[in-house]
Amino acid sequence: MNRNVPNALTLARILVIPVFAWFLFASHADSRILISLIIFVLASFTDYLDGALARKYNIISNFGKIMDPLADKLLVLTALAGLTWLEPYRLPWLIFVLIFLREAVITILREVYKKKGIIVAADKLGKFKTVTQMCGIIIAFSVWASGDPTQLFRLIVILWFWGVTVLTLISGMNYLKPQKKG
Repeated sequence: MNRNVPNALTLARILVIPVFAWFLFASHADSRILISLIIFVLASFTDYLDGALARKYNIISNFGKIMDPLADKLLVLTALAGLTWLEPYRLPWLIFVLIFLREAVITILREVYKKKGIIVAADKLGKFKTVTQMCGIIIAFSVWASGDPTQLFRLIVILWFWGVTVLTLISGMNYLKPQKKG
């Protein structure tokens, strides 16, 4: 196993985000949401795959510890922006703002810790947060791609993402604790 494969998958996920954003926000193709969904699913799968390979072959790098969560944040925030500002969902903007602020603060804290020689990898709660975000996005996009979601389904999506927001904020608390070097 090439030790660079997990990092290459992470880098590929970062590079596909502008393509995802273009289809979601700028494309006029009838199938733009379906294409966005496919890109999101494939990018999300690379998140799973790079982590599985890194664990299986004990491939751990500082690049992966930092860039993998950053790639997830960028991908999820782009999708959440679409769910917030585009019809049919129009999630409450506060959901996006709270998740964005949590992610920004954690990213800054990771950099501060890194400068102190402390590398903070994502913990289990943070990984669960990412999975709940991605699953909610995939389900919302799947229904969106197949037609106009019902009012009830839109309400369920909004409630889901309020729950995800709470989980996202709680998972961020782990980064506010004093960190140890090493």
